[in-house]
Amino acid sequence: MGKSETERLYDEHASSLFAFLLNFIRDENDTRDVLQEIFVKLAREPDLLKQMRDERAFLIRLAHNRAIDLIRRRDVRDRTKEHFAVEKGSVFAPANDPDEEYFRKELSVALGELPEEQRSVVHLKLWEGLTFERIAEILNIPPNTAASRYRYGLDKLRERLRLIYKEITNANE
Repeated sequence: MGKSETERLYDEHASSLFAFLLNFIRDENDTRDVLQEIFVKLAREPDLLKQMRDERAFLIRLAHNRAIDLIRRRDVRDRTKEHFAVEKGSVFAPANDPDEEYFRKELSVALGELPEEQRSVVHLKLWEGLTFERIAEILNIPPNTAASRYRYGLDKLRERLRLIYKEITNANE
C-alpha cells in the first residue's frame, strides 16, 4: 500500500516546517501542536491539496497562518510563558565550542525578541534560502515589505549581538 499524499508531504516537509514554526512560535509544544493541526487538516480536507500549485509555498503559508492564529489566541500570561520559552526553544543544534554555544543561545534569544513579522521573514530568508519575491508571495505581502522587514530584523540582530560577537572574537585572539 503506497503513501497518501498527506504522508508524502509530511515526510518531505515536516522538518523544515517545524524549524520555521519553532522560530516563529518560540515554544516547542505549541510548535508540535500547530504542525499536527496542519497535517490533520490536510488529511481531513484532501480537496485543499487540489488547490496547491506550489506545495512548499502552500505549506509555509498554512503554517504561517496557523502560527498567527495561535499567537493571536494567546493572552498576556502566555506572552510571559513565551518569553521564558525562548531559552529552551532554540533552532540551533548544540555546539561543542562553548563560545559558539553561547553565541547560538544569544542569537536564539535575539531572534525571539524580533517582532513576529520580522522573525518570519528573517527565518525564510536565512534558513529556507527564499528570495524576497518568494517570501512576499508566501506571506501575502509586497516584496519591498519583505525586504524591509528583513533589513530591520537584521539590524536589530546585529545591534543586539555586536558586543557578544566582539567579546567572543577578542577572547579567542
